[in-house]
Amino acid sequence: MPRRTATMLASTLMLIALLCAGVFIPVPYAEMSPGPTVNTLGEHDGEPVLQIAGRETYPTDGHLNMTTVRVTSADYRMNLVEAVYGWLAHDNKVVPHDTLYPDGKTEEESTQENAEEFSQSQESAKVAALKALDIPVKSWVIVSTVVKGSPAESRLHAGDVIKAVDGKPVGEPADVAKLVTEHKPGEDVVFTIVPASEQAAAEKEKRTPKKTEKVTITTATSDDGGEKRAVVGISAGTDHTFPFSIDIKLADVGGPSAGLMFALGIYDKLTPGSLTGGRFVAGTGTIDDDGKVGPIGGIQMKTVGARDKGAEFFLTPADNCATAVKDVPDGLTLVEVKTIDDALGALEDIRAGDTADLPTCKAS
Repeated sequence: MPRRTATMLASTLMLIALLCAGVFIPVPYAEMSPGPTVNTLGEHDGEPVLQIAGRETYPTDGHLNMTTVRVTSADYRMNLVEAVYGWLAHDNKVVPHDTLYPDGKTEEESTQENAEEFSQSQESAKVAALKALDIPVKSWVIVSTVVKGSPAESRLHAGDVIKAVDGKPVGEPADVAKLVTEHKPGEDVVFTIVPASEQAAAEKEKRTPKKTEKVTITTATSDDGGEKRAVVGISAGTDHTFPFSIDIKLADVGGPSAGLMFALGIYDKLTPGSLTGGRFVAGTGTIDDDGKVGPIGGIQMKTVGARDKGAEFFLTPADNCATAVKDVPDGLTLVEVKTIDDALGALEDIRAGDTADLPTCKAS
């Protein structure tokens, strides 16, 4: 066989081998890409996203779109060809698999965690919107989760209302940890609680809970590798009673990043006129009960997804601005927000057409 022919054949076989390796050999990466956007003022799957009953609502128009990121599943393993294509694709992002699914987290565990975060974001969105409208919301501290095998297991339950610790009233979740850690490991701590069942019954019957219990728990030693401290094995959270019904109907979405846009949608429906003035505004950001906006992941994919749907303005958490401005889609204005009040102020300017002085994101 002539040397030139042999060389070409060997090169072809090598190329085929490399392609086969690229297709069949998995690599430890996952891919993120722009996901769907949904107008919180509109409908999804044939029903309104925001459903409010027991309070006057007002017609509105325009868009207040929440945005999402699509990710590959925990069980899916990319091959080398897919990874290279993702690295080269402008709108996608290839990241280490453990970035999305740390510590070997399964798809089911990740989905459950995202669902819990999404549910909490909805509650905080409702609280933040009503506070911005000066509508009172009743709140109390609850047992959010109980760690399996901890001293609190079977003694306290998720949903129990924590009225006091060692007789000292608690007003926010941080008070619980503070009071528990005043003990040494092995000491007893006394919780005054309203059982979850009694709290639920009281809410249903619109009355004050009648039953409280005192539960004594012997503290254990933390095993988080840091300073040894007393723990009982619970995390505390906040629950609320709203003066009227607010339901958010949106399936197959997880995580906390839609909080800001839900809050703005609720605010818009409860006030006369249109927050957007008919303009297409999208955005993202977590929100807490006090209306503070926090950062999220996948900001550049969310701006791409929003612009592809027609958004003109994108409400951007301040902590995400430096990343977002590195690659802004043409025709999209990134508006920096730190609180719901910032967002409302920006929407007022957009509605009035006075956009020259909007607090836009700038490179750090």
